[in-house]
Amino acid sequence: MQISLVIPLLNEAESLPELYRWITEVMQRESFSYEIIFIDDGSTDDSWQVISDIAHKDAQVKAVKFRRNYGKSQALNAGFKIAQGDVVITMDADLQDSPEEIPALYEMITKENYNLVSGWKKKRYDSKIKKNLPSKVFNWAARKVSGLQLHDFNCGLKAYKNQVIKDIDVYGEMHRYIPFLAKNEGYTNIGEKVVQHQARKYGETKFGSDRFIKGVLDLISLWFLTRFAKRPMHLFGALGILMFLIGGLATLTILVVKAYKLYYHIPTHLVTDRPWFYIALAAMILGSQFFLAGFLGEMLLKNNDKVKRYKIEEMKN
Repeated sequence: MQISLVIPLLNEAESLPELYRWITEVMQRESFSYEIIFIDDGSTDDSWQVISDIAHKDAQVKAVKFRRNYGKSQALNAGFKIAQGDVVITMDADLQDSPEEIPALYEMITKENYNLVSGWKKKRYDSKIKKNLPSKVFNWAARKVSGLQLHDFNCGLKAYKNQVIKDIDVYGEMHRYIPFLAKNEGYTNIGEKVVQHQARKYGETKFGSDRFIKGVLDLISLWFLTRFAKRPMHLFGALGILMFLIGGLATLTILVVKAYKLYYHIPTHLVTDRPWFYIALAAMILGSQFFLAGFLGEMLLKNNDKVKRYKIEEMKN
């Protein structure tokens, strides 16, 4: 099978029939062998009934239903697990992603040998305040953290080699940072393609302020896991050393000031009456806790047999 289309959806009953017809027209025109995987992420409208009817009539369509709304990342992860095509293409169900982009994305994976191609909606038709501005902030932060110079991490239209989507674990709001996840797994041949963006035809956007916050927190988590997941002592040990240095300097300050005043017979106060004493005490306690956290992290990592320390791509005699 050449292509698997993975399409997560939430309350998109109106757009689904049109999207299905458009996809099948493109796939049949290009003579692709394909499957379409719809994942209903806990819709409360007639979305499930629509995709169930489509799947009943068309053997190339698979329909998956979540019991409740788990989020786009979980929907994509479920689709990735059952996708069988050599090339896996994701797109949104709201008709804002054009199926006409599928042939070009497929060629970039198969002929130009990209591991992943991310769409770039260079010209957008979203609200500038509600979606454009948050997207620009996300993309700027993601570029800085990941080192990938992609313009639109948020674009739902992406293409992957099948092996890529089998090796990554998409959770939380990590669907925004799938290229970063792929890079962390060793897939560095990541490309970008300008794609057509269409104004929403039915329904309302699912983007909200809570997703902005979750996206930022997930980016911080991803940065931490990328740099320190396999070496927690490098982070906590460094913080512990910093705290001990602060505590040491505070202690030295206390001793020097105390000795100076005693030497010149200057009236002095009890050490416990000075703020430096509490700074030193707090810094030493925090330093000890950071070191303890680092040691515990290293012990857990060493005794966890499920942790993948490396992956072998190929071995020859």
